[in-house]
Amino acid sequence: MRARQLLIKPVSAYCDLQCRYCFYKDVEKHRSRRTTARMSDDVMQAVVEKGLADVDICTFGFQGGEPLLAGLGFFQKFVEEVGRLKKSDQKVLFTVQTNGWSVDERWADFFKKHEFLVGLSLDGVRKSHDSNRLGPCGEGTFEKVFAAACLLRDAGIPLNILCVLNRQTTERIEAIYRFLMRKGFFRQQYIPCLDPLDLSDPSISRGWVDVSESLDEFSLTPSMYENAIKKLFDLWVSDRMRGVPVYIRQFENGLQVLRGKTPEACTMYGKCCMQNVIEADGRVYPCDFYALDEYCMGNILETDFDTMLQESMEERAGSFFEDPTRRDDRCPDCRWYPLCRGGCRRECAQDAEGRWKNRYCEANSHFFEYAIERLEWLAARGS
Repeated sequence: MRARQLLIKPVSAYCDLQCRYCFYKDVEKHRSRRTTARMSDDVMQAVVEKGLADVDICTFGFQGGEPLLAGLGFFQKFVEEVGRLKKSDQKVLFTVQTNGWSVDERWADFFKKHEFLVGLSLDGVRKSHDSNRLGPCGEGTFEKVFAAACLLRDAGIPLNILCVLNRQTTERIEAIYRFLMRKGFFRQQYIPCLDPLDLSDPSISRGWVDVSESLDEFSLTPSMYENAIKKLFDLWVSDRMRGVPVYIRQFENGLQVLRGKTPEACTMYGKCCMQNVIEADGRVYPCDFYALDEYCMGNILETDFDTMLQESMEERAGSFFEDPTRRDDRCPDCRWYPLCRGGCRRECAQDAEGRWKNRYCEANSHFFEYAIERLEWLAARGS
């Protein structure tokens, strides 16, 4: 079956929060043209029509910025357009990643009715969350966002809590995990905080960065990352062995690999995949980490997804796929490469000798050494 996944940004990087580590705003400021308007009906219709073309399954994912700022009316019209154009034998999935600030009963009813999978950004407990996820006036947002999470949970909406690993969250990782479990949030995802992408500084964007020296007070170092994922793993595996239905994306993908299956996380593919990131003005990029001028693949108003992918492989955007992981040439000989696959290219840089290296290479190696026996045990059990 042929599938297509779209990552739609109906208001591009526009957001009603002022999160200190936001990489969307950081990426947008490096483009020659910023997008400030909401996605037009023309772009929306082109996305739906061309997204459904020649596929059996299409996932319409919404992200930002804060996608809910497009308004409930926009989402209702989008879903109606999908219903009008989809064929009876096509399967459609809807997902959305939100900061939770705008979520109320109306949104919950809409998500429930149309079977959305909702990702909600919550950096754990109040102190870690409010350290970086600030409101329009610089205030903490925990109370309102946590209330939104509870509303969605109680409505029976599939909910994934997204927690950014940074200085503040890694210091409290056990408290965060136990808090989420106690409150009934069993689907969790922990992603490393990204340092700013400063294209004007080769030491950051094109060369090696000694991340032990933090660029910002929220930055994540390899040792912080290693300690956090080891602690998370201990907590997760203990609960899994007791039959608790907790899902942490990174560990679940590891189990998939050990079972001989394809992981769903692109960081474990060994190459970059086409994400079909669509900005509000219709411009399409291969990855939301790299929505930059040099990787723009075209505009959905002017062409279709298949043509963009084919032409990009022959032009400059093709370099994104041709040089997917920038991995160290020693990676394939590493014991852990089948599990790691080099990681995300955004986490890679060149060292003083010109070799590409993932900043979390040693941390991941230490983690796999620490966890492999228990991972293999769970994989064998089918747990």
